[in-house]
Amino acid sequence: MPTLHCAANQRIMQYLCVLGVCVLMAALPLAAQTAAPAVTHSSPIAVVPLESATPGGAATVTGALQVTGGKALIAASGAVTAGQASNTDVALPLRGSLRVCAATTVKLAADASVSSGEQPGLMIALDHGAIEASFSAGTNADTVLTPDFRILIGGPGAAHVKIRLADHGDTCVDNPGGNAPYVLVTSVFDGSLYRVQPGQRVMFQHGSVQEVVDQEREPCGCPPIQVQGNEFPLAQSAGLVPLAEPKPSQTAQNGKPAVAAPPLVHNAGEPAPGAEPAAASGAAQPAAAPAKPAPKKRGFFGRIGGFFRRIFGAE
Repeated sequence: MPTLHCAANQRIMQYLCVLGVCVLMAALPLAAQTAAPAVTHSSPIAVVPLESATPGGAATVTGALQVTGGKALIAASGAVTAGQASNTDVALPLRGSLRVCAATTVKLAADASVSSGEQPGLMIALDHGAIEASFSAGTNADTVLTPDFRILIGGPGAAHVKIRLADHGDTCVDNPGGNAPYVLVTSVFDGSLYRVQPGQRVMFQHGSVQEVVDQEREPCGCPPIQVQGNEFPLAQSAGLVPLAEPKPSQTAQNGKPAVAAPPLVHNAGEPAPGAEPAAASGAAQPAAAPAKPAPKKRGFFGRIGGFFRRIFGAE
């Protein structure tokens, strides 16, 4: 009997061990699923300020983001449009910063092809405007996409790359610094390559790596912002922005308000001001002959005298 009890106890212990292993194996996938959100809720790829002290300088952000404390946190992808009146400085956590020049729209995304646990490269796409990138380049390269080029910023190193897109496909790339990382420009049409050396600034004309202007004179970064005239004509017409106050009227030296001069009106039928009549400017006209005085009426004796003078021929 004691032998039978020992054998039964051993079988029970075996069953319990097998059951524990099964439970542990079933719990491993559940633990992996529970730990997966930790990767999803990692630090954002970009932090964009939404407020600006400059009128018309606030940025617009769209995409998968979270807004907190007046800033937009882009988790994995999004678009940033800088205001018309100022540049927008986008913070890249643990990397550096990206300046989006005024009136420029860039699309940001993390490279999803990298392995888990590695720092993904940043993908930046723009079709107009300019950017200034100041961040550390890691083992995974960062990529800038334009309508004509694929610009690869390799690491390791500190990148201070400036890129500006102009008309007709002209693209300016500046890679300053003696220890700058390599920048490889590839044409999206024919696959031709051009490497921008450290400390080199070039202009690719007409969207081609075959037409390169070395040592470009014009800067490749953000152009100076010049605001002229009425900045917000539509906003003022809608009553959203107050109109400019009129200038105070001029006053005379004695403190009394100056009297406005009457408007100058010219009539084609009237002579110009200050002009003399045509008769005055012409030659002097001869004086008219004096008119004869009217004959006086004669009385009774005057008529008799005139009768005898006619008879005796006195007249």
